[in-house]
Amino acid sequence: MVKTNLEAKIPMMLSTRSRLFLIAAVLTVVEAELPGTSSTNEINQTPKRRSTFVGGTLYPQASETRDLKRLDGIWKFRKSPTDPEYGQRNGWYEQDLEKTGPVIDMPVPSSYNDVGEDPSLRDHVGLVWYDRRFYVPHWWKTAGQRVWLRFSSVHYAALVYVNGQAATYHEVGHLPFEVEITDMVSYNTSNLLTVVVDNTLLSDTVPQGNIKDIFVGNSKIRQEQTYTFDFFNYAGIHRSVFLYSTPQTYIDDVIVNTDIQGLTGFVVYNITYKGTPRAQCFVQLYDKLGNQVTAANECAGLLEIGNANFWWPYLMHPEPGYLYTLKTSLIGSLGETIDTYSLKVGIRTVTWTNTSIYLNDKPIYLRGFGMHEDSDLRGKGWDPVLWVKNFNLIKWTGGNAFRTSHYPYAEEIYQLADEHGIMIIDECPSVDTDIFTDSLLEKHKQSLTELIRRDKNHASVIMWSIANEPRSANIRADAYFQKVVKHVKSMDLSRPVTIAIAQSHIADRSGQHLDVISFNRYNGWYSNTGSLLNIAANVADEATAFNIRYNKPIIMMEYGADTIAGLHLLPEYVWSEEYQVSLMSEHFKAFDRLRQAGFFVGEFIWNFADFKTAQTITRVGGNKKGIFTRSRQPKASAHHLRERYLALAAADTNSPPPESPYYVSDHLPFKHEEL
Repeated sequence: MVKTNLEAKIPMMLSTRSRLFLIAAVLTVVEAELPGTSSTNEINQTPKRRSTFVGGTLYPQASETRDLKRLDGIWKFRKSPTDPEYGQRNGWYEQDLEKTGPVIDMPVPSSYNDVGEDPSLRDHVGLVWYDRRFYVPHWWKTAGQRVWLRFSSVHYAALVYVNGQAATYHEVGHLPFEVEITDMVSYNTSNLLTVVVDNTLLSDTVPQGNIKDIFVGNSKIRQEQTYTFDFFNYAGIHRSVFLYSTPQTYIDDVIVNTDIQGLTGFVVYNITYKGTPRAQCFVQLYDKLGNQVTAANECAGLLEIGNANFWWPYLMHPEPGYLYTLKTSLIGSLGETIDTYSLKVGIRTVTWTNTSIYLNDKPIYLRGFGMHEDSDLRGKGWDPVLWVKNFNLIKWTGGNAFRTSHYPYAEEIYQLADEHGIMIIDECPSVDTDIFTDSLLEKHKQSLTELIRRDKNHASVIMWSIANEPRSANIRADAYFQKVVKHVKSMDLSRPVTIAIAQSHIADRSGQHLDVISFNRYNGWYSNTGSLLNIAANVADEATAFNIRYNKPIIMMEYGADTIAGLHLLPEYVWSEEYQVSLMSEHFKAFDRLRQAGFFVGEFIWNFADFKTAQTITRVGGNKKGIFTRSRQPKASAHHLRERYLALAAADTNSPPPESPYYVSDHLPFKHEEL
């Protein structure tokens, strides 16, 4: 056997991660190449080729030249024994799981944790196995189509087999990856798809965590995962799985940037394609009614749209979220259409100064939410019902923005945001970043590479957030985040970069590298619990101090208080609905002062809805800071925030303030007559 540099790494891998990464390494030991900049957890499965990106850049779609099938539904599922190599040694990937032992039904997409009634599955740490069978249409073969398999998100790491062959490996949850499986499938019978999922988090994963072994006597019975972030480490195949086809020569990526001059809009585009024959590009831009407004015959160019309809945020324009359709086509030497791909385009600009953020050259004030992909039963599984409801509630409150705390959300959510005119601060999965090693840096940068390539064309995405609450007082944080920001800027200069900072303005070492300073602070909750007296002054003073130090726009990215729906205590008391409303009001006083200071550009309540956390004595069934319950019913704070956000929207657009939704009084004194 020819030894590779990966083979030499296997003993070290045994000590650092003896699970899925080891299995992937063993299966690919002859062919695999370990990139020089990678940690031992990153495996390139393509011989003699280095790839810096393994994600699925373009969202799958059917077209005149492509076909598409979803593999969502009920899969078969099994939890691995404590020994992570047991399933691989016993050939679980070579045949249907149900033929090798007991299985349970598992819906895809979903988190596996809350579907069953077994606490050992809910709290499982390590490997789980999924499988299902699928058919490939025979016409894909006769038409010479390539066959692709795309996972929109598997948390945290995945090893994929097709008909017993290792097809691909991917690390970092919440981001898509795909692989061509044309040479691995059969067209005359069903095909077996097996996915091994590993949810363990380590010091060099994104996000980070720690593992400890739990023993009874001398027998290891399980592993226990610990992490510092305050949300549950849901795991599984969280988003849709696609089987799709493309022609042999196909559009690989489309990059779009937009600009505005007066009433004229500009779309700058670049199309890349792969395959053998050379092709020409044909580009058409359609308005919302399906009318073609312009076209071009180049693979890279500039489209000019007179009297363009610009993309505006919700409540900033009578027609928010206006989207054009850009249809791109590859044309062969005989004039035939080889491949087509269409995407939605919003014409807008984002610019910023040391005091303000501008959209289409108009200053914006962000009325936003911290959120989570989290719901009853599904965990972090993609659910269109839930997210249509979420957008309806965001608009009901008068909000215009949210942050994808603390990881990239499903692509369908960004599509909805584009259509509704809701702005997004797009955050990578780096939470509570610590230690700042070179191996962590490479994975951090890789997560941002995949994030930016996935979300670059969304008009709703106005800012990149490269971390949440990192330990940025650490002396190594300075150089670390300088490199991360430089990496982001090498990919995209059209959006500002921020971090949700938890350190003080004195201790932080990351802000000098950012375009916008965002900070999280829990006055009246984690500090000075139960006291409302100094909240307004503390918030205003700290925001001002950050601005004085960094001379950049400031956002308060998190504030709030845990609240049990239905708990009413007067005078207000912690955990009651009255206390949450009172705490918010004190923050509102500070925000109004800061809105007049000229550098404060947004306020984000934490949180939109209650969400699940690890079990602790400080969490009653999870984090209860939501203004909505986990089932999306309003607390008193939701009505309170709605009044503020609608009033701010009216003030910022010079419109009359909204009327109360419920009649209260005509405010006239009562009339009485003397007899």
